[in-house]
Amino acid sequence: ASCAWQAFQSREIRAPPPRGVLRSAISDNITFMDHLACFTPADLASPTPPDFEAFRWKLLAQGDSWFSNSRAKLNAHANLLQELVFKSNTVAVSCAGTGNALSHMVDLESSPEFVQLLTGPGAPLWDGVLLSVGGNDLIAAARTPAHNWNGEPIPLELRLLRRQTEWGPPSAGVARYFSEPGWTTYADYLRANVKHLLSLRDQGPSAGKPVFMHCYAVPMPRPAGAETSDELGSSGPWLYPALKAYGVPAADWAAVSRLMVFHLAQLLKSMAADKEAFPGLFVFDSTTVPLALAAPGSTGISGDWHNEIHLNHSGCFKIARAWSEHIEMVLEGKHLIPVPTGRKGRGGSFGNEFFHRKPRQHHAQSRRRHPVQRPGEHPQGVAGPPRSRGGRRRRVVSASLHSRARGRPPIAHQPAVGSNLPPDFASPP
Repeated sequence: ASCAWQAFQSREIRAPPPRGVLRSAISDNITFMDHLACFTPADLASPTPPDFEAFRWKLLAQGDSWFSNSRAKLNAHANLLQELVFKSNTVAVSCAGTGNALSHMVDLESSPEFVQLLTGPGAPLWDGVLLSVGGNDLIAAARTPAHNWNGEPIPLELRLLRRQTEWGPPSAGVARYFSEPGWTTYADYLRANVKHLLSLRDQGPSAGKPVFMHCYAVPMPRPAGAETSDELGSSGPWLYPALKAYGVPAADWAAVSRLMVFHLAQLLKSMAADKEAFPGLFVFDSTTVPLALAAPGSTGISGDWHNEIHLNHSGCFKIARAWSEHIEMVLEGKHLIPVPTGRKGRGGSFGNEFFHRKPRQHHAQSRRRHPVQRPGEHPQGVAGPPRSRGGRRRRVVSASLHSRARGRPPIAHQPAVGSNLPPDFASPP
């Protein structure tokens, strides 16, 4: 079967940027970005398999509904892989499939195509592995009821929400609804499965290659389900009925959702920081990408969300654009560049896997030589990137997110967002 994404095979375009594309103040060079070319395992077995020699980076992908290449997701452009863009030609073989079958981390082992392409005889040498996993497990844990089918209470360590009789004091904020023993169980489960995945990688020719994960985004609990049943065995909504069943006040729903997703992000980042236990794991904190929240109580597409827990095209585009930069910097080895400690050097610096850009410091003499630009004022009346406090223009890298099938106009590429999380998960937003 031919891949539904072959139409999105990237092609490099060298053409003058249309009006609205920002140019660098230092030079007129523009960096053009190409969409990820994605194929399926069936494409590799076809009589005319794709030629990988035309691509610099070759990736293997597996994941849940955020990676699904079902026709509904592709038609809505609500697929995270579909929106990844790179400066160098990049190809991925996605094992996510069309049926949203990957409901839990343990299902990775039962995905024969993924395991075969990663560790089997004749497996290709991949430059990296893209994963979208862990989110369904989090939702499933949150949906675990307080009692089983025959009315017996389910232990607190096997669920993420507390019954009203188990709530903590109001001074604990929304954390009083949250089961820390249940979270410990979930965290141990996720760590064990990620370690197993890394061990699978190291059994094949791609041993030691980077594995990339994202941290999802914070959904708004609301009565907005999917058109069909998903990999969790439900058409949704997912969090909304669980929070109602546990009696959590509606005013706290958004904060409880944020607490759970932030816990997941913190867990994944702590795993990536432990290079001895999780070698080659790189986590992008997608929760820090600014998204438009869905309106509380809405039942359909709202903000950057297609339904309660899945992004629409604009949401996928925002996260994918930032994650792409993270991935490509790791592939190019730029994450290994040491962070300068002094004030020498002109560019920003990157540290660890999260690439914090430090603000540039200017001394008084520099400020006198380069007067501060007034708000809204452009030199010679020409629109350009904003100036920093010292008067120098900030470097802006422009991008042309070209897709042969969609024919989108080029747009400006922005650097990845940082990854700081609020230190206190217990406080409501």
